[in-house]
Amino acid sequence: MTYLEIENLAKAFGGKPVLEGLTLGIEKGEILALLGPSGSGKTTALRLLAGFETPDRGRISVDGEDVTALPPARRNFGMVFQHYALFPHLTAGENVAFGLESRKVTKPEVARRVAEALALVELPQLVGRKPGEMSGGQQQRVAVARALAPEPRVLLLDEPLSNLDPSLRERTRRELRSAIRRVGITTVLVTHEQEEAFHLGDRIAVIAGGLLQQIGRAEDLYERPATRFVAGFIGRSSALAGTVETIEGEKVHVRLDAGPLWPGLALETLSAGTRVELIARPEGLIFAAPETPGAVVGRVAERRYGAPSATFTIELEGTGPGAEIEVLAAADAAQEGDRVGVLPLAHAPLPRVFPASRVES
Repeated sequence: MTYLEIENLAKAFGGKPVLEGLTLGIEKGEILALLGPSGSGKTTALRLLAGFETPDRGRISVDGEDVTALPPARRNFGMVFQHYALFPHLTAGENVAFGLESRKVTKPEVARRVAEALALVELPQLVGRKPGEMSGGQQQRVAVARALAPEPRVLLLDEPLSNLDPSLRERTRRELRSAIRRVGITTVLVTHEQEEAFHLGDRIAVIAGGLLQQIGRAEDLYERPATRFVAGFIGRSSALAGTVETIEGEKVHVRLDAGPLWPGLALETLSAGTRVELIARPEGLIFAAPETPGAVVGRVAERRYGAPSATFTIELEGTGPGAEIEVLAAADAAQEGDRVGVLPLAHAPLPRVFPASRVES
């Protein structure tokens, strides 16, 4: 039995469904990232877990106990909000102690837990410092310490790094994951940032339109996306229209509208003649001479430098207007205006193939 179970959870506001039948199982000590665009339902899922909203249907249980109807205070969940919500007039130690004192914990026990919580986030030296005297990353970790001090069963994180400068995020991610690992607490993180989900989550649940699209490790989502939405949402990709020509189990060969025959991976049954989209990753492609057999051909419309590589946008020939493909290559591989060929890179994961008629929100 999994530690935190979410079964068929649904919520609508004003008659409009926001979350539709979400089912997830989270192991004890696991960090699960709920990832999705704005309006996907991920924040509603977190609020339902916290008890701030009541589900229209479904069940939430922790270690076998049904907590669906319990108010937030009786769930013993820790919550770190997007804006931290630290009291500016209190020190770090006083902020961490606040929730314990409201629960009538004895003073010696409060002191012990405050010291332990600040040590877990590696900030014991800031016990007497107020939020205005801390960096954004330090404030975030104090907020985590405050959530951990009551020794919650589950930790909930709502966009915890969104207020940090980009230069601080990478270091704070490492520190946050390290603190959670030391405690071994089951954690649910909500974010719209893929990099944050990839760095913090043991597994990632992608949500869109109130529906669970896929759950798995970062590499599973990237290399074997289960839905057209996940293929387009995770990482960078290009969609090439074509028609299935031959089939070899999961491997299919697609005659692209741009001309050549390219291999792809289809995780559902397709038949010859099916109109499809082949989803290609920039790093899975390579430049070739325009006359190379099997290459799609176009002109470099844009070159975005990324040291030491660059991302090239190629406007394709032989297709309708707007058809283009992105290639990640050495920064000096081509210049804007060059006419180039593009091929799938040998030994790279096969591009995913989806029916062109499938529309997923």
